[in-house]
Amino acid sequence: MNITICGARGSIPTTSPDTKKYGGNTSCIAVEADGSLLVLDAGSGLQNVSLEHRPAYSRIDIVLTHLHIDHIQGLGFFKPLFSDATEVHIWGPASNAQSLRVRLGRYFSPPLFPVYFRNLTGKLELHEIEDSRFTIGPFELQSSYITHPGPTLGLRIESEKAVLAYLPDHEPALGLNGMISDRRWLSGSHLAAEADLLLHDAQYTAAEYKDRVGWGHSSMQDALRYAEITGAKRLLFTHHDPGHSDAQLNEMLQELKENRQSTIPYELAVEGMKIAL
Repeated sequence: MNITICGARGSIPTTSPDTKKYGGNTSCIAVEADGSLLVLDAGSGLQNVSLEHRPAYSRIDIVLTHLHIDHIQGLGFFKPLFSDATEVHIWGPASNAQSLRVRLGRYFSPPLFPVYFRNLTGKLELHEIEDSRFTIGPFELQSSYITHPGPTLGLRIESEKAVLAYLPDHEPALGLNGMISDRRWLSGSHLAAEADLLLHDAQYTAAEYKDRVGWGHSSMQDALRYAEITGAKRLLFTHHDPGHSDAQLNEMLQELKENRQSTIPYELAVEGMKIAL
């Protein structure tokens, strides 16, 4: 399983010399194995997904954790959706209110976007998922609803030799007494359990989180504790706050390392980072 971080920023893209190191594109991860391409979320980082070596006629699967704009804004500029040479499958969270097509259609329509769904020329199929298990090429996937405003999924992706857990927008510490230490009752814990790599929301410092409880995101400290409770083997902090510069992110990470010992290796996700599991 080969993983590329195509976007690790949260909420809104940032373009500044101060955010060059960790990147300014919003959530998007490319996962490849045995010739299959699996894309996790379609933020502005979708433009960084390499298609150069794909077969002329192939299939691409995009799995959306939720439909907030920073996780879908790259779709309108994804070339395979405008070409009948590639089969594109989009998987997204089910809702009791409206279908996935109707909800995504709000983005693919004026005034947000000039092109309607019906005008896309690519071969597109939509799939609704919830607490689901499904197979895409060589990948076995499990999705489950997690703590974040609106229908939001966490993902567990298994290949023959590795397990990736992906929870980029998640607030497991939300509750009267903070994070539950018993993993049986902890949001999304079965997705992250013993994962070889966990990509987890870490948008805030502990101090910032106190004023943002209920917003759907985590502090770096809570993300680390979550990884420890679930037994993840490696942790990447992602969904960096758009207001945090590279220098601030470095300071946050250094402060955590100075004050919090852990047996789990952890670091900040960097746009362009490649990981082989």
